[in-house]
Amino acid sequence: MANLSKGGNGEFKPFISADKVLPEFTGTSIFLGILLAVVFGAANAYLGLKVGMTISASIPAAVISMGLIRGVLKKESILENNMVQTIGSAGESLAAGAIFTLPALFIWTKEWNMGAPNLLTITAIALCGGILGVLFMVPLRKALIVKEHGVLPYPEGTACAEVLLAGEEGGEKAKACFTGLGVGAAYKFIADGMKLFPSEIETAIPGYKGAAIGGDVLPALLGVGFIIGPRISAYMLAGAVLGWFGLIPLIANIGEMGDIIMYPASVPIRELGYWGIWNYYIRYVGAGAVAFGGIFSLIKSLPLIVQTFKEAMKDYSSGVGGSTSVRTDKDMPMKIVLIGSLAVVLAMMMLPIIPVGFGGALLIAIFGFFFATVSSRIVGLVGSSSNPVSGMTIATLIITAIAFKATGNDGHAGMIATLTVGAIICIIAAMAGDTSQDLKTGFLVGATPYKQQYGEMLGAVASAFAIGFVLVLLNNAWGFGSSELPAPQATLMRLVIEGVMGGSLPWALVFTGVGIGVAVELLGLPVLPIAIGLYLPIHLSTPIMVGGVIRGILDKKLEKAEGENASIKSKIESGILYASGLIAGEGLVGILLAVFAVIGLKVAMNINLGQIGALIFFTLLTLSLVKFSVWRKDS
Repeated sequence: MANLSKGGNGEFKPFISADKVLPEFTGTSIFLGILLAVVFGAANAYLGLKVGMTISASIPAAVISMGLIRGVLKKESILENNMVQTIGSAGESLAAGAIFTLPALFIWTKEWNMGAPNLLTITAIALCGGILGVLFMVPLRKALIVKEHGVLPYPEGTACAEVLLAGEEGGEKAKACFTGLGVGAAYKFIADGMKLFPSEIETAIPGYKGAAIGGDVLPALLGVGFIIGPRISAYMLAGAVLGWFGLIPLIANIGEMGDIIMYPASVPIRELGYWGIWNYYIRYVGAGAVAFGGIFSLIKSLPLIVQTFKEAMKDYSSGVGGSTSVRTDKDMPMKIVLIGSLAVVLAMMMLPIIPVGFGGALLIAIFGFFFATVSSRIVGLVGSSSNPVSGMTIATLIITAIAFKATGNDGHAGMIATLTVGAIICIIAAMAGDTSQDLKTGFLVGATPYKQQYGEMLGAVASAFAIGFVLVLLNNAWGFGSSELPAPQATLMRLVIEGVMGGSLPWALVFTGVGIGVAVELLGLPVLPIAIGLYLPIHLSTPIMVGGVIRGILDKKLEKAEGENASIKSKIESGILYASGLIAGEGLVGILLAVFAVIGLKVAMNINLGQIGALIFFTLLTLSLVKFSVWRKDS
């Protein structure tokens, strides 16, 4: 960044110098930040339960903040805008940790004919994970953000700083984000609210038994594709093609040879159809591939883990955030970090609403700080999208389940305790990664670290109280594990725990997935996106690929220009903001429709344009993304 350079003495000079004081931790930034934390937390919860991935909220939150603070309130403070995105992005991270694990509780209680999970329990679990995630990151700031500046790029944090600096020039970017939000919301309401056309279309492949292709023609999936780009989109589609054009037809044709019943299905294969085969068999193959990908990515990160731990311990022993008087170097006091962490661990040990017990709380304290360190360094190196949080959680669940089973804490209570430990650690890892990205943004623009850390805490607390209501609402409306909300990660975590505790997994299918994962790794390809594509229905990967192709057109142009074309970069940035708006808009209306479903309010029309109508509307939606990216005119 042109304005972010080293000074004459070699020390880094942020955009706002340490001796300059601007409005930062204000009532406006707190209110807007908490509002966006709840909004993006709810939207990402819906998206993650449907697709199995979430989006970073830092840049959209920064853009919306600039639009409101500069455009509406006519205030000018880059540090105030930074505080809004700091608080706001906490909602997305906490939601990611929660939806990757906690829906399994709802699925279990339904299967076991028990009462639904206590709202207070869900909130307490989210609170513990969110608070510890922030506190555990505080001692790491100097080791990772300051000392490793220029070594760890922190891609999202740096990009967010660029956006904040660009925001000093005007609010054109906010327009793209808000327009996308409006279009995404309207489209979702017309499709799934008024039901003018189906949001899911599919067709069997004639002459190829068991093969089918389809698509969920929705704004969020199109937006996700543009954000993650053509390569990751193609990996996901490759996994889906392997499942829906390879494995499902193979199993279907074998089933035609007789009345073959293969566990876990209880009826002959010939009676299942492609959806039945996917549900009973391909999901487990995909789960094995995802588990392998997550754990193997964690193993590959071990050198980074060891290095970061050594550096963190050095700073920890010297007292991070000492008595420095420099504004841009002040961390939250170590006394608050230690007392706060101890208080949360003791609360987990003693409170019956957090069913982990003494041993579980100790595991959380040990694994939590360990994986907070891992997560904070990995996002600094490769970004949040490649952070193997699921691998950390799976590793935790396996170790915890083995420990609980060995001590006689098994059965339903042991499974719930194991999942709770995994859920809190998953939230800790997600929150620590987000906190480190936000602190990097603050480091570049000249924010006050301890104010950002308190802002993260506020965002985590607000989101923790909101996420319980969101999960209960979505479960009551559609149910986790349904076609509307497949909750892929949470289902995988549930399968891992059940497999260790009760031996009920179809291990042959799971190890088939592991074998596929090994083959993919040997080819030098990333396992996780291919495995997720195999695990999820092809209906999710096809619209994601459409968004990826649009992004690929711009990436190709930028590649030909050798990365130096400001106009193409601007189009990509505009497209990302519009795509983020599409995702947020659909997510918010998804929550609204869940409310309608719970209270019994129907807004559906008596007109249905069918699959042709759905294709026409999705084409128009795709063209709108093209308009804000490929066809965008330079201002």
